[in-house]
Amino acid sequence: MPPKPLRSAPASDAFEQARRLFMQGLAFLESGRAAQAEECFLSSLELQPDRVSTLINLAASRLDLGRPQDALPVVEQVIGIEPENLDAWFHRGTAFGLVDRNEEALASFERLLSIDDRFAEPWLRHGQVLQSLKRPEQALASYERALSIDPALAEAWSNRGGILQEMRRFDEAAESFRQALAHGGDHDLNAYYLASVGGAGAPAGAPASYVRTLFNDYADQFEDHLVKVLHYRGHTALAGHLATVAPQRFRSALDLGCGTGLCAPLVEPLAERLTGVDLSRQMLDKAAALGLYDCLLEADIAQHLEETAASHDLVIAADVFIYVGDLAPIFAGVRRVLDPGGVFCFSVELAAPGCSSFELRPSLRYAHAETYLRRLAADHAFEVAQVCREILREDQRTPIDGLLVYLTAR
Repeated sequence: MPPKPLRSAPASDAFEQARRLFMQGLAFLESGRAAQAEECFLSSLELQPDRVSTLINLAASRLDLGRPQDALPVVEQVIGIEPENLDAWFHRGTAFGLVDRNEEALASFERLLSIDDRFAEPWLRHGQVLQSLKRPEQALASYERALSIDPALAEAWSNRGGILQEMRRFDEAAESFRQALAHGGDHDLNAYYLASVGGAGAPAGAPASYVRTLFNDYADQFEDHLVKVLHYRGHTALAGHLATVAPQRFRSALDLGCGTGLCAPLVEPLAERLTGVDLSRQMLDKAAALGLYDCLLEADIAQHLEETAASHDLVIAADVFIYVGDLAPIFAGVRRVLDPGGVFCFSVELAAPGCSSFELRPSLRYAHAETYLRRLAADHAFEVAQVCREILREDQRTPIDGLLVYLTAR
């Protein structure tokens, strides 16, 4: 706890105590102890109100604590004192971005850049907000401006690559991801992106951090976008063929990568008990609201299959293996938890002719070869009951071919 200021101290003593508290707060902030930093800055401001440097760092500590709404009044106070304070406009833009008030975030960064456009970080944030506003061409220009100032800014390289990838400028995207890696960007993430545009061999699966962040951010729009925009229908087709493979009622069903629970209304009537597993907490919260699952678990699916003591006679995975390339650990885990005679059914995107196992596409989704799936089934003591070819979704209005696979445990 920071020392309490003496309210009746002489002015010189009060200034010295305020300075000491400020320096202590900076040390806390730099060491990642934002809560203690906030206390120090508040105590310092009791002694020296309206001190701009203290207010700026108070706002920074509140942003670090994930409280952008509390940071905003502080930065507005600074702007009232110093209308051209760059840090205040930067924190204001950051705070508005964190609460999805992107137009106000953009206005803040543009005000900052109108005052001084010589620094790379504001251009990076400017680009990120433009991306959030679905203005990729302008965002690309902002990232390139950031990189002209600081060519070692890995995040700008990575974001630039993502936009170029969406524009199908794959060679340029690959070079951006290489630059991100060369300048210390997240290795797993940028290697995954690079592989998707043909720059390297595909990793075994998407990084867990990518999947978790993607779906935590996507949870509110997930079903509408997937079903209404992408015309996804893999879950209904996958559940629809179950009756032809196994007409009986299941004792216990496991929904791998359950997401918001698209499969639940289709599977719950077929099973006495339904368990869902997903990496994304926000997706699980949506699934829980359906009231159809008996149990929901936040976990990596491969790890869950390796560690759980539960057994099931149905395991279903709809639109999940698009984030997993190497399916051998999943097959081994499913075989471990699946009762003899139980059913393992799943959908995959169909790999291009000539692929012998799996490939990572520019869409950042994996596709699998049928021969690979049959080989895995044989290796892990599954019988192939049925394989159906099906259009799973659309991507930029192009139908995506997939397979619905039904295996039974020997």
